[in-house]
Amino acid sequence: MEIDSKNLTDITDHELIKMIVATKDPQVFGVLYDRYAEKVFHKCIGFVSNTDEAQDLTHDIFLKLYIKLKSFNHEAKFSTWLYTLVYNHCVNYLQRERKSDKEELFDTENSEEQEGYEDIEDQAIYNLKFEKLQQALEKLDVNDKMILLMKYQDNFSIKEICQAYEISESAVKMRLNRAKTRLISIYNKI
Repeated sequence: MEIDSKNLTDITDHELIKMIVATKDPQVFGVLYDRYAEKVFHKCIGFVSNTDEAQDLTHDIFLKLYIKLKSFNHEAKFSTWLYTLVYNHCVNYLQRERKSDKEELFDTENSEEQEGYEDIEDQAIYNLKFEKLQQALEKLDVNDKMILLMKYQDNFSIKEICQAYEISESAVKMRLNRAKTRLISIYNKI
């Protein structure tokens, strides 16, 4: 089946994905790649701050995407699903790197209790100074960084974050609040 990639630029992500899954045509996948490669690269550079490393991560993510594309269920927006894949890949990569460097990570997966965390308003995050915020984000646990970037950089709704993590709304709100508390604590120490 001959596919004209020039005509593919106008179709939706969902239609494009269906074509990729059905045909496994690399040219059709190339259209999807062209739509999202720069955005994925910028997400990666936000995690690793190194161009070569971010390019490698972007390449790895698109390989993983090609393999996992058939599991996309079309219920969420494709961009939300893709960014979740990006975040998870980058977090896993950084955790492996940190473990190899023998750094200890916070365990954010175990307890969903909100012990010792005050309720932080969003405005407190918006008022932070950019350079100091960047430094604090670099020191923050990658899981906390991931959920904060989803919420404040990529404007994911609570519902979209629930879908990405496959957890309840209250668990998302608790994780966000803990991450904000930790970020502000690190920020105030810089």
